[in-house]
Amino acid sequence: MIVEYIRYQLKQHTPEELVAAYRKAQESLKAAPECHGVELSHCVEDPSSLTLRILWTSTEDHLRGFRKGAHFPPFLAAIRPFVSEIAEMQHYAVTDVDWQR
Repeated sequence: MIVEYIRYQLKQHTPEELVAAYRKAQESLKAAPECHGVELSHCVEDPSSLTLRILWTSTEDHLRGFRKGAHFPPFLAAIRPFVSEIAEMQHYAVTDVDWQR
């Protein structure tokens, strides 16, 4: 399992606009077999900073499967206005340090 983090620093749009866009875009993620989950959080101290967390089966499945598949065009169309406000977009491998109550 790979986790992709996309951090937005909004300057041109409101947090509500980004949340609305991802409500739409998440339908494409839900339909994609390469995607195992998505979560969008906003920073309490800085509401213009939001982080998206997407779980992928692998980096290759994300880049070669999802991005070249039928679910990517509608996903990108929903979030395209916000692409210039991405501050970071990286893939991370999960470690064995993982606990929740």
